[in-house]
Amino acid sequence: MNGEEHILSILVRNKPGVLSRLAGIFGRLGYNIETLCVAPTLDLAVSRITLMSRADSQFTDKVRKQLDRLVDIVEVEELPAARALQREVLLMGIDCSGGRRADVLKGIDLFGCRVIFMRDDYAVLQTVGAPEETETALQYFQSIGIRDMARTGIIALPKEKK
Repeated sequence: MNGEEHILSILVRNKPGVLSRLAGIFGRLGYNIETLCVAPTLDLAVSRITLMSRADSQFTDKVRKQLDRLVDIVEVEELPAARALQREVLLMGIDCSGGRRADVLKGIDLFGCRVIFMRDDYAVLQTVGAPEETETALQYFQSIGIRDMARTGIIALPKEKK
């Protein structure tokens, strides 16, 4: 779906089925969840769900009204880019064969990648940064040869807590 990017931080009680019910609301409203990350908070009874969806300007109000009906939702907060710090982790399996090693090493230096594993013909690299930074690294390494990759999707926190 085209539209503006909306990042939601949703605190939920750690109970079976919460994520399924939350995802069901998005599906019923016709919204796609583009990225999703779920992990416990400092309170192990509560998890933070960070998700990104592209939608119209009424998205947050529509979704919030539906989510507020779910018993296990603790808090829903939209995190506009100007108010939030966003990060994403990207792991890439890179082809280092056929004279590509010098370009791989250049990319490691250029993007501050961490080498997780390396042998003569293959490397697994990690890069962490704002989504646009990880996307730039991904484009660079695609020109070299990515065999496999995994991304966390966006995680975010507000710059200042209310």
